[in-house]
Amino acid sequence: MINKERNLSLLMDYYELTMANAFFKNGQQDTIAHFDLYFRKAPDDAVFAIATGLDTAIEYIENLHFSDEEIEFLRKKNIFCEEFLEYLRNFKFECDVRAIREGSVVFPNEPLITVRGPFIQALLLETMLLLIINHQTMIATKANRIVRYSQGRTIMEFGSRRAHGPDAANLGARAAYISGVVGSANTLTDYAYGIPALGTMAHSWVQSFDSEYEAFKVYAETYPDNTVLLIDTYDTLRHGLPNAIKCFDEVLKPLGKRPKGVRLDSGDLAYLSKKARIMLDEAGYEDCPIVASSSLDEFKIKDIIDQGGKIDSFGVGEKLITAESNPVFGGVYKLVAIERDGEVIPRIKISENIEKITTPGIKQVYRIYDQETNKAKADLITLSHETINEDEPLTIFHPLYTWKRKTINNFYTKPLLVPIYEKGKLVYDRPSLNEIKEYCKEEIESLWEEYKRLDQPQLYKVDLSQELWDLKHNLLNQAKNNN
Repeated sequence: MINKERNLSLLMDYYELTMANAFFKNGQQDTIAHFDLYFRKAPDDAVFAIATGLDTAIEYIENLHFSDEEIEFLRKKNIFCEEFLEYLRNFKFECDVRAIREGSVVFPNEPLITVRGPFIQALLLETMLLLIINHQTMIATKANRIVRYSQGRTIMEFGSRRAHGPDAANLGARAAYISGVVGSANTLTDYAYGIPALGTMAHSWVQSFDSEYEAFKVYAETYPDNTVLLIDTYDTLRHGLPNAIKCFDEVLKPLGKRPKGVRLDSGDLAYLSKKARIMLDEAGYEDCPIVASSSLDEFKIKDIIDQGGKIDSFGVGEKLITAESNPVFGGVYKLVAIERDGEVIPRIKISENIEKITTPGIKQVYRIYDQETNKAKADLITLSHETINEDEPLTIFHPLYTWKRKTINNFYTKPLLVPIYEKGKLVYDRPSLNEIKEYCKEEIESLWEEYKRLDQPQLYKVDLSQELWDLKHNLLNQAKNNN
């Protein structure tokens, strides 16, 4: 949620303004440019990511303006012409924007967002689009890995205090919720987005009383319908859990209430949870869930489950909200075409690093599904005017190792890039957060398990159409001959 009272329009790389001013001074402000936003590699050696942040990007664009104070700040730099400053003062967004729906499974090198419009306007979007999409997609991708490897157990986001600032805490919780987290310890996300706020007590609550039992008793009397007790302040198995069971017997049972859980926040979680499960069951609390926290991630959760841990839900903090194992999502924003006199001229960036060579032209991304299973088989990046005949076999090939070919039969396709803005007007029907969350769940279910493995997942096919591949290699050859 962008705070509309806080104008972020100057949150951009300075070169965006210097280039825009130079375009303006040279009379090129109306040149039409096409940009693609995409990423080159999924984090944590995975094969896919969860596209997130589109709604925040829309909020940013809807609020994009330059105040008189900001114009005066730029004027004092003494490098911007008055015509350009006046252009910013009267800024009106006029671009076409297409994007892959938020919550979608996405793969490296396919455009997540495309922007067409006056070069200056498309350029000024670069930093904020990357900032928004990179951060939220990174957190959503990490959260989804944690959710998947919990094997159906509940995941709660507990990372606010370890996030990299308020925006990272709020928007990170939103991204995590889209990817399957059930709620957040961050109360503001409940207020702002309707993400359920979750939490009970801290160790300080227990320490503030003369005895652990008294702390539990007062809490249970205050919240008899939602009693979750933190049992590891002193000694989990010798004191914490016995005191919790005593509290359940003496406070909740007479009221006809059942405990909502006990929480472990330290120690050997697999061992303690197994022992705790036995003690709770013997005391007649087979229905009492065991919750665990303490620097968890998908790897630790998998280990706990593999060791037979009896944990029903996990609270995951800093390793989720910071995507600690791979905290940078490498999205890029690259020029792919310009328009002159109504003609679209593809552009390519060449590099010694093959992965940094851009794919030129105006594109569409098609997902190819199996007719019988509805599972995704491959993605095909095409030029925007291309169509796919679903009544004929489709042959695709690896964009680098072109001898690797596959013919697909009995399939259907879905174009992934949909209109968001047309000539600066929002045309996209923005789904609710829960609709995005449900869509993300469907997207994950459309993948074969081989693509979702924690270790050495099967690579998913993302290929170029023949026409797009030809365009790219013709431009590469032209550049080689011209330079």
